[in-house]
Amino acid sequence: MNNSIIPARRTENVNYAIRDITVLADQIKKTGKQMYYLNIGDPNFYDFVTPPEIIEAVHKAMLDNKNGYANSIGEKFALDAIMYDTEKKGIHNILDAFITSGASEAIEICISSLINQGENFLMPTPGYPLYTAVQAKYELEPNPYYLDESNGWQPDIDDIKSRINSKTRAIVLINPNNPTGAIFKEDTLRAIIDLALEHNLVIFADEIYDKLVFDGKKLVSIASLNADVPIITFSGLSKNFLAPGFRIGWGVVSGNPVLLKDYIEAIHKILRARVSANHPLQYAIPTALLGKQEHLKDVIARLENRRNLTMEHLATQPGISLVSPEGAFYAFPSIDVEDDNHFCSELLKETGVVVVPGHGFGEKPGSHHFRIVILPPEETLLAAFKIIGEFYSIYKQKY
Repeated sequence: MNNSIIPARRTENVNYAIRDITVLADQIKKTGKQMYYLNIGDPNFYDFVTPPEIIEAVHKAMLDNKNGYANSIGEKFALDAIMYDTEKKGIHNILDAFITSGASEAIEICISSLINQGENFLMPTPGYPLYTAVQAKYELEPNPYYLDESNGWQPDIDDIKSRINSKTRAIVLINPNNPTGAIFKEDTLRAIIDLALEHNLVIFADEIYDKLVFDGKKLVSIASLNADVPIITFSGLSKNFLAPGFRIGWGVVSGNPVLLKDYIEAIHKILRARVSANHPLQYAIPTALLGKQEHLKDVIARLENRRNLTMEHLATQPGISLVSPEGAFYAFPSIDVEDDNHFCSELLKETGVVVVPGHGFGEKPGSHHFRIVILPPEETLLAAFKIIGEFYSIYKQKY
């Protein structure tokens, strides 16, 4: 008798909406339909390119035979650059820094080295689905808190308070936020700090888009506001420096050293066990962080223009409303439908426009959204927005 190999239970609830939608998109593409990809948060998929000086730094490192294993924590020259850049954000109480295979590995390591099965962390909703995938993988208890769409997608402090329990170990902040593009206000951040100190929580500050801020605004890094609260600030090369395929990210630990000593060593144990991050690519870090970063002005200007087009041509469509994104490269429109998953699937099948259903990021009950990226060229965005509007009219009559 042939018995099926039964996978581990921990995989049953692992979902990743951003990638899952591409399975259907690949099937539709094979039919020959013209595709409009508004789902991929990869600037290099569109018309953005990695700054040449970063590529040259890696090329030189490889030619210099920096191709062996790196230090498990990261190479000192790269860590020094990370800490310098972190201090420029006003974070001065740095206890540790480490380099990983993308910020996603840093996030998973920090969650797995802190939170036990059956415990929980406070997860922003909507929020980046990596966190809920890691949550499911390690069999942690879901504990979402809501961002308030009526208040520019700011975290709802009263909702956070109501969800803290005896098994809550941490709170996640994604700022600028994926999927909404919101930037959190300083008074909101200070309220979260107060809750973290009161309940002995670690703050996971995901600031991977911290240099992609619109309209001349500046991001306030939460770790710059308090020297005692335990915070790990995540960033990397993927978004700000247009190099997601490099898979180079990092975490920076700040706060009270007495509280964090054992946790830092736990993180280091896991870092040592997985050997190291990519060695030659670490040579891109000082070039990126200590360089002139001249590409950012052009990138931000193009994103602002595409954000403005989104507000003019998508947010004005019947049945659609949208809080204007303030950073990153996403928008999270609300749409008047009964099931955003069904709407996005039908939109893709009928028109070739690929967006990600809002339920994959989490939503308040009764609300429906979809996420788009504002990275595509203007002509792609305008064509897709026109199609979405026309399809929505037909969809509402049918469903």
